[in-house]
Amino acid sequence: MLAITGWTSVYRPEAGVSPRAAALADWAGARAGGRPVPPADAPVRTVARFFASLDETQRARLADSYPLVVGNLGGVPAPVRYRANRVALDTARAVERTRAQDVRLSPAARTEAGRRVHRFGSMLTAGRQILAFDPTGGGRAAEVFGDLDRARRVSVVVPGVDTNLLTFERTARRWSAPVGMAESLYAAQRAAAPGLPTAVIAWADYTAPDGLGVDSATGRMAVDGGVRLDALTAALPSGATTALFCHSYGSVVCGVAAARLPRRVTDIVVAGSPGMRAENVDELGSTARVWATRAAGDWIADVPHLEVGGVGHGADPMSGDFGARLLSSAGAKNHTGYFAPGSVSVDNFAKIGTGSFGSVECAPEDEACLRGISGTEAD
Repeated sequence: MLAITGWTSVYRPEAGVSPRAAALADWAGARAGGRPVPPADAPVRTVARFFASLDETQRARLADSYPLVVGNLGGVPAPVRYRANRVALDTARAVERTRAQDVRLSPAARTEAGRRVHRFGSMLTAGRQILAFDPTGGGRAAEVFGDLDRARRVSVVVPGVDTNLLTFERTARRWSAPVGMAESLYAAQRAAAPGLPTAVIAWADYTAPDGLGVDSATGRMAVDGGVRLDALTAALPSGATTALFCHSYGSVVCGVAAARLPRRVTDIVVAGSPGMRAENVDELGSTARVWATRAAGDWIADVPHLEVGGVGHGADPMSGDFGARLLSSAGAKNHTGYFAPGSVSVDNFAKIGTGSFGSVECAPEDEACLRGISGTEAD
């Protein structure tokens, strides 16, 4: 039992609740500017209006006092969330440093605590913009590349299985982790449309399945993730259009979220998808354009594309009957190479994310994937 990771193992003996739950309880009684703060589940517009009514000092005080709430609250200005999450990360790192030296814990638990110290230290590097952070359990996080408040186009990278705080970024196989995926996409977008203000979010702010077990074959965790993805898109700047780039199990999350996405989400791109829990594009119930790609040699092609008794994720988005626009993935290797710099797949993603459709490269089996789309929709 001592091997359980995260802040919960430190606070549970005394409080019986996670730090996030404790923070939410404290937030319920908080006040700012002589008024009670909005509930943590208040609509985005309510939260936005409240924070807009505060001065800079009041916002900073809330971020410093309630970082695990403010740092994850839709409607709070992005810079305030970045500040709050730096406070939360600094606290989490101190906790894990203590755990890494606690001889009462198993060697495995101390090793994992040391890895979390390293990860949190990296996330605290100057200039990083952490939009969401919760260290509970395996943990959740999101990071922004670019200026989210000024962006006219926002792209969200939704990763798949085995996503947690320790895999949020990697040194080896960098482009297979959420941070590397988003970095590569942001660089490709700046090359595709240098004068267009864009932002890319590495969104690992849902609890993903561990490995290829039962959880990855069902939609339970995707449903929970879809709710969180819908909340994110609702909280993005209203003046920016949004594209989702959904990898592997992340495409299941995007599929179950699709019907509730706001109209500002104009494009949903799935790569290496096991299915979207729908038989065709119409069943998704979204107004967004749906694109699909799969690399040669991607093992996901051998996964049965069906759904029986809740197991499986339905039709193959690459099939002609599904109705997605099929993209070339030349240069992408295997299941995790779709965001590799220089690949046709990431260049295609960048052009879709910036609305620069004129040079998108369709898959050979769907040479008309640009039907009904003008060459440039960046405006």
